[in-house]
Amino acid sequence: MEHDSLTLQYLLSGVTKGSIYAVVAIGFNLIYSATGVLNFAQGEFVMLGGMIAVSLLAVAPLPVAVVGAVTAVAVLGCLLEVLFFRHLRRHSIMHMIIITIGLSIVIQEAALHVWDEKVRSLPYFTGNEISSLRVLGAAISPQVLWVLGSVAVVVAALQLFFKFSMQGRAMRACASNPEAAMLAGINIPTMRMVSFGLSAALGAVAGCMISPITMTHYEMGVPLAIKGFAGAILGGLGNPMGAVAGGLLVGILEAFSVRVLPAAYNDVTAFAILLLVLFVRPHGLFGRPAAEGVREQ
Repeated sequence: MEHDSLTLQYLLSGVTKGSIYAVVAIGFNLIYSATGVLNFAQGEFVMLGGMIAVSLLAVAPLPVAVVGAVTAVAVLGCLLEVLFFRHLRRHSIMHMIIITIGLSIVIQEAALHVWDEKVRSLPYFTGNEISSLRVLGAAISPQVLWVLGSVAVVVAALQLFFKFSMQGRAMRACASNPEAAMLAGINIPTMRMVSFGLSAALGAVAGCMISPITMTHYEMGVPLAIKGFAGAILGGLGNPMGAVAGGLLVGILEAFSVRVLPAAYNDVTAFAILLLVLFVRPHGLFGRPAAEGVREQ
């Protein structure tokens, strides 16, 4: 019985981590699908969401602080597209990646100057760290339920957005065939800006949700970006639902790796998964090879 409860505890921990990685992976997919850019500053959106919410909490209630943080980070995402990517569409993918890595470093250093090195956190949305729920012997923090619930809402809302809204359909058209979308009268620069803003908002939501659990500090963005990217690659880059599955799988494998590896090697799991997938199945578990996609078109 004790073994079963420990296994369930690892599983719950993995699902919680994986949910955050899934949101970061969805952010990668949103921007990549609309612009072809692999945004390695995606993890910084998560960090900024938590940091800005903590600062706003000093002058506003928690719900207002969270909404304000998500809005501010979304605006920042739109500005990054307008200032750094709108006029660089003809540059190579490698050039774009270097720009996003540079932006990640700049945002991280700016966060260090604004918030210093202190670790901060939002309060638990409901309950506290000692009011854990018990399920089959495993402890579940109330904040974990907020994380899982928010991720479920995000995934469902995105599915509805892309399927039924005009903006969502326009973004899908830009991703599928930019030239045809332009001929149909779709404003491609606007759709790309929206994809950056939406991706940044998703990252900020994740940052607010996990802040009471993992704490927030200026260096947390890079590890999240790497693990989110691993989830996106694992699920198949360009496949939103594959990103969810990939992020969850990375989180679960990372959680269970503690049983066989020292805690210091925890981050190695994401790198190992990323390398393995790139070597064995470069298009991901749920993606399609490029040649196959061309034939189907």
